[in-house]
Amino acid sequence: MAKNKTVETAVNVEEFIHSFVDNDQKKADSFLLVELMQKWSGFEPKMWGPTIIGFGSYHYKYASGHEGDAPMLGFSPRKAEFSLYVYSPREDNTHLLDNFGKYKMGKACIYIKKLADIDISVLEAMCRNTIAYLEEHHTCACRN
Repeated sequence: MAKNKTVETAVNVEEFIHSFVDNDQKKADSFLLVELMQKWSGFEPKMWGPTIIGFGSYHYKYASGHEGDAPMLGFSPRKAEFSLYVYSPREDNTHLLDNFGKYKMGKACIYIKKLADIDISVLEAMCRNTIAYLEEHHTCACRN
C-alpha cells in the first residue's frame, strides 16, 4: 500500500511562514489563521508535509483499507491562494457557505485569496462543526 505523503513533520511553523510566504498580506493572514485555528481547536500548529499547517489530528480508514492520520483543521498559504482544510460534509455546514464570502470549492479544501474576502465568524463555525464531525466519526487526538 502507498505511504502517505502528508504526515506531521518537525519543521517550525513560524520559520516556514517567514521563508515560504513572500507576500506581506499573505504572511499577516497566515499568522492570523494560526492564531485563530489554534484558539478554535485547542491544538498547537504543526507542519504536515511540506506546506500544510495543521491543528490536532484524526485517524481515518477507508473501505479500501487505506488509512492514515490527518490534521483536524489546517491551511496552506500557497502562492495563488490559501487552501483551507476546514470543511466537513455535515448537513449543518452547507448553509454556512452561503455567507462565507469569496471562495472556490475544491475536492478536499476551500480556496480563498485573502482573509478580508471571507467572514471570519463563518470560518469559525465551519471549523467547530468540522471538529465535532471528526470527533463523532473518527479517532481523534482530542480523545487521547
